Amino acid sequence: MGYEIERFLGYVNDGLLCCICRDVLEHPLQAPCEHAFCTTCIHGWLVHHNNCPEDRQVLTVTDLRALHRYMRNDLSRLQIQCKNYRSGCEMVCSLESVDKHERECEYGRMSCIHAGCPVQFERRHLDSHLAVCEHRSRECPNGCGYAILSAEDLHHNCIAELRTELELLRSEMICRVEETKQEMESRLDSQRRHMVQKESLLQAEIEELKVCLGLLPL
Repeated sequence: MGYEIERFLGYVNDGLLCCICRDVLEHPLQAPCEHAFCTTCIHGWLVHHNNCPEDRQVLTVTDLRALHRYMRNDLSRLQIQCKNYRSGCEMVCSLESVDKHERECEYGRMSCIHAGCPVQFERRHLDSHLAVCEHRSRECPNGCGYAILSAEDLHHNCIAELRTELELLRSEMICRVEETKQEMESRLDSQRRHMVQKESLLQAEIEELKVCLGLLPL
């Protein structure tokens, strides 16, 4: 579907309207006969037909091409209201930049960022909703560190949570000690091998010197 023509300020040339939905072209494509359509509209049409909806000439998806450059330029320059204008947004911008604005529009609707929360609201109300969202993560007021996600969680067992946390810390500490121990043993083994090799080399050099000094028979 295209952009609602009621959202545009000023005159819109008929050549910039989709031949199917009769709204302003959105992601336009053009047939060899030069009739233009929104991508979604013409693809939906060609699922059930094999011709142009305007003049009935044979048409397939592979025949579709990008809109003429001058028409793309005319589209880009059109002035359009934000799609959230009925909610209070007063932004008017070029069609070329409206998508960027609408992705960030304070009047656009969005879902809560907390998992499990079904509430939707305008983006400008995000902070106020997060302050009261029942799905937000809060820590236990008794100081055990447990994350409170719902009213039921307020009745959790602090002692059990602390024990669980301590067990996790203990297991983590044991793992770290074991890793450090293995690393140290590996380093010691490497140093032992190096010392043995060095001792063998020194012993060989000593024997060679003794031979050179006549202290040992050849």
